[in-house]
Amino acid sequence: MERILKRAIDPLRILINDSRFTGVMLIVCTITSIFFANYSGSAAFYKTVWEVRLFPPSYHLPETFISWINNYMMAFFFMMAGMEIKRELVNGELSSFKKAVLPFGAALGGMLVPALIFVAFNLHTSYLKGWGIPTATDIAFSVGIASILGKRVPVGLKILLMALAIIDDLGAIVVIALFYGGHIHWLFFIIAALLYVTLILFNFFKIESKILWAVVSVGLWITLYNSGVEASIAGVLIAFAMPIDMLPKFEVHIHKYVNFLILPLFAFANTAILLPTNIIGSFSSTLSLGIMFGLVIGKPVGIFLFSRVLVALKVASLPRNVSWKQLFGMGALAGIGFTMSIFTTMLAFKQEAFQDVAKVAILASVLLSLVFSMAYFMALNIKEKVEHLTEEFEMIKQPEQVLG
Repeated sequence: MERILKRAIDPLRILINDSRFTGVMLIVCTITSIFFANYSGSAAFYKTVWEVRLFPPSYHLPETFISWINNYMMAFFFMMAGMEIKRELVNGELSSFKKAVLPFGAALGGMLVPALIFVAFNLHTSYLKGWGIPTATDIAFSVGIASILGKRVPVGLKILLMALAIIDDLGAIVVIALFYGGHIHWLFFIIAALLYVTLILFNFFKIESKILWAVVSVGLWITLYNSGVEASIAGVLIAFAMPIDMLPKFEVHIHKYVNFLILPLFAFANTAILLPTNIIGSFSSTLSLGIMFGLVIGKPVGIFLFSRVLVALKVASLPRNVSWKQLFGMGALAGIGFTMSIFTTMLAFKQEAFQDVAKVAILASVLLSLVFSMAYFMALNIKEKVEHLTEEFEMIKQPEQVLG
């Protein structure tokens, strides 16, 4: 009986631990949510579920279910991203200038060019505040698709994509904190700063009490929320304050909740959108065009151009066994913005109509980037195989010519 259970459970455990599963699951959640919001008999009920009021304004806490997901639960997503960033900065792919300069430069290009494209489309419109939407890369989605592509994406390219996505997340967090927070309430902000200093002191004096860390961390989140700063960035601040040897312990506790509860809830809640009756016509909006051109074209072009310049200046080099053609394809994978793009949309626009148009454009961009990157790598792989077979044929042919 134990052997039968082990055989049944092991494949499930392998599936859950596979990054491909997270990407596929987000796609399924999104499609399901859009179906319920538009084509089910309970569409109105489904949409109101996320807007259920949990607390009155006097509590100074998020009021609705979707607000709790976006402000509190997503703090754990940011914490996990922050842990990955810190680990890479201390002893990983970002631990030295030479290692970090290419993904940092590529990430900068992948944020700057899409933002400029969006601004070019929306400079004199009421959509301009959404310039941060196409600057994001979704770690789970992009790395998940890279895993699905298997050996077509070299290991060095996957590592570069992961490092770039991590830096991109850090950049998105900075953008959110600086440009998408509300009016600053300085008393709460000062208290939040003091609580953060307390966490740093915990690290310095090697205090590892989970209760103390939890109490001060919750206090940090509450004060940030009431200060007007985007509360979810408390997660990355907490991760940066933690001792490096504590990161694995916390990650073990939270990563399954993030991947299999928080991200699916985020996808369900934030894609419960009413599709426009003229969905094709909505793509002619400058908001849609700015997002789609920024993510699908701006991302790969920005990443490729900035990487080219850094390598030409000899301050960086491509990872081993990675070609420029493969790097361009990786840029297309980075155009999958999903989680962070939707998150930024919710902060950039208060009008539900703007949010829905932006979300439809983001979903279309995911589909386009997904199809393009998969087709690109498959075509590149076929071309490489043909070239390899041609070389082998020429090598076989040469001795025959000599003998003849």
